[in-house]
Amino acid sequence: MRDCFCTINLDQEEVFRTQVVEKSLSPFFGEEFYFEIPRTFQCLSFYIYDKSVLQRDLRIGKVAIKKEDLRKYTSKEEWFLLQPVDSNSEVQGRVHLELKLNELITDNGSVCQQLVVQIKECHGLPLVNGQNCDPYATVSLMGPSRNDQKKTKVKKKTSNPQFNETFYFEVTRSSSYTKKSQFQVEEEDIEKLELRIDLWNNGNLVQDVFLGEIKVPVKKLGNDSFQAWYLLQPRENGNKSSKTEDLGSLRLNVCYTEDCVLPSEYYASLRNLLLKSPDVQPISASAAYILGEVCRDKYDAILPLVRLLLHHQKIVPFVTAVAELDLKDTQEVNTIFRGNTLATRCLDEMMKIVGKHYLKVTLKPVLDEICESPKPCEIDPIKLKEGDNVDVNKENLHYYVDKVFNTIVQSSISCPTLMCDVFYSLRHLAAKRFPSKFLPKNIRGIFNLTLTLISKTIQTLGSWGSSKSNFKETFMCEFFKTFQEEKFTEAVQKFLDEVSSTETREPSGMSEPVHLKEGEMYKRAQGRTRIGKKNFKKRWFCLTSRELTYHKQQDKEPIYTIPIKNILTVEKLEESAFNKKNMFQVIHGEKPLYIQANNCVEASEWVEALCRVSRCNPRRLSVYHPSAFLNGNWLCCKATSENTKGCTPCTAGVPADIQIEIDGDRETERIYSLFAVNMPKLQKMEEACESIAVYQGPQKEPNDYANFTIEDSVATFQTLQQIIAIVEKLNEPHEKYQKKRSSSAKYGSDQEFQTYLSVLNSPTWIMFF
Repeated sequence: MRDCFCTINLDQEEVFRTQVVEKSLSPFFGEEFYFEIPRTFQCLSFYIYDKSVLQRDLRIGKVAIKKEDLRKYTSKEEWFLLQPVDSNSEVQGRVHLELKLNELITDNGSVCQQLVVQIKECHGLPLVNGQNCDPYATVSLMGPSRNDQKKTKVKKKTSNPQFNETFYFEVTRSSSYTKKSQFQVEEEDIEKLELRIDLWNNGNLVQDVFLGEIKVPVKKLGNDSFQAWYLLQPRENGNKSSKTEDLGSLRLNVCYTEDCVLPSEYYASLRNLLLKSPDVQPISASAAYILGEVCRDKYDAILPLVRLLLHHQKIVPFVTAVAELDLKDTQEVNTIFRGNTLATRCLDEMMKIVGKHYLKVTLKPVLDEICESPKPCEIDPIKLKEGDNVDVNKENLHYYVDKVFNTIVQSSISCPTLMCDVFYSLRHLAAKRFPSKFLPKNIRGIFNLTLTLISKTIQTLGSWGSSKSNFKETFMCEFFKTFQEEKFTEAVQKFLDEVSSTETREPSGMSEPVHLKEGEMYKRAQGRTRIGKKNFKKRWFCLTSRELTYHKQQDKEPIYTIPIKNILTVEKLEESAFNKKNMFQVIHGEKPLYIQANNCVEASEWVEALCRVSRCNPRRLSVYHPSAFLNGNWLCCKATSENTKGCTPCTAGVPADIQIEIDGDRETERIYSLFAVNMPKLQKMEEACESIAVYQGPQKEPNDYANFTIEDSVATFQTLQQIIAIVEKLNEPHEKYQKKRSSSAKYGSDQEFQTYLSVLNSPTWIMFF
């Protein structure tokens, strides 16, 4: 049996690691990871490890999916065969070359050919054992009867080495050349010559590690100088063996999206049409509602729609309008807002976005207490172990439920104003639909296990829409009787009244700081030195709504504290500053704090979290230094005074008093893409409207449009025409861009590299299950 865990890697950089599943040959991880890709990459890789206590963890196998193949597997759960892990196939990065084939005239007048190879730089080489490598390159001219090899200098501690070295190779010599040649001309043919560049990590006292190679046929070079960026490739025999070993399989669900966002003016018509949706009568004829109708997976449509409506302050009227439509078909008060409808999905996504802060403020302190000192809460007689005391467990569970319940019902003052406004509208609609039955004082429903038991008990206390509690388990019925008291009902009533009141409010500050992010990173010493050189130390960082702190260990007192109000800006740091990847800087009242994260995703998440929590600070900087002040000058602008004003505009932009950062153009692009993909459904819905309008009723078979909600065929038809026209108009610039991208860029060219960068720098996400 094995203790297995799985990692997700962008090429060779680990960005996520699952928990270890012990003693299993069929581990189920069941974990989800969602992240925006912050850099270019070639492969998304998954590695399965066997955890080792005393030795290095054993890599059992891997699944590597090329970037261009990710779309094939989007939203499809599939089994992938694990492949063996071979160091010769673990490759990432690219190399920049300038090549030229010259003709030279020798002293005796004969002509020979010379190959000039300038290896300029590499970018994105992998980390080796978690650290930047010491790379060098070998440059070889190879043929049937020759192998001339030259070598660059070793560059220390960098994944982006600048070589700028030039090498010269004799390609052919005249037959009249008298000096003994290294090769026989008649045996050598330029058609068979090949230039090979190999990248290596200098192992010093151990074996050098292969980082990748490229091969360029000499016959493809002309007389003009040719510059190219090439992606490094694995060795041809890498990851191949005579016998295929059965290493097992990995089941994945990967969702990958790549957005090509056009300039804002392109989206004006679609954006305006969507934002008019709350005012359209009936709401089912609006563009936003139609989007939900034609999308097979409503989640794809709901998220960008809710974010766009939130960004433009239109979410409350829209949710109110679609909820009113839901209520028309609701016959029983116990089923109110319980279906999987557009209204409930919008409400759910809105609360996830807007209520995340409120959720942390309210529940994190009490949940921390439960997790740090857990008490046994099992009350199922069948699952009780020998020595367990069911009465003591009931008391423990009762204590936890009571504490969580009181925390929730006392939190109405912290509920975000936007959520309160939505709750007020829903309450008003429900009371209007069921004036005599609304809010009966009854209680119902629950499940099991400590946090699940607590959450479901709380859910039951808040869901008092039926006449009795519904428990399958006898032991839960008995336990829940202790909560069937009037004080609990009154507390829920008071809480719901407060959060659905018109007198809503959201305090500017909380009495207790909210923990936003924490984790282990490296920081550069801010004054103390070791042998005259400032060093990097591993520290535990904690970000709250009030301050950023770091500690020697997770549970220790903070060594250093930066109040959030003192943060002037947070920016990425150039790798050249300390020859370290994934670094960022927190500029505050004193010297900058330089921090190195464990991977590119973690670095981006920390920068985003710090920028978000400090973006309303009144003294935020507009410019900064992207590199460090070392040896008496700034490495970026060469200024000699440490107090010199920054030389680069800050990326975070000007301060803005907003809680949620949303890119409206990006969300509108998502919605356009969904409409474009579902064009056949839009056209089918348009035909259904025509049929209803012409025949004044469903003359065709109901199946032709039974899946669509069409209350007003004329109004719906007009909206559909507008959507289709806008989508067709937007198709033109998208097709033009894709055509230009595919036809004008040749592999290896500088143009191809720039196109590659522009596309990959657009926002991208990956989800892992």
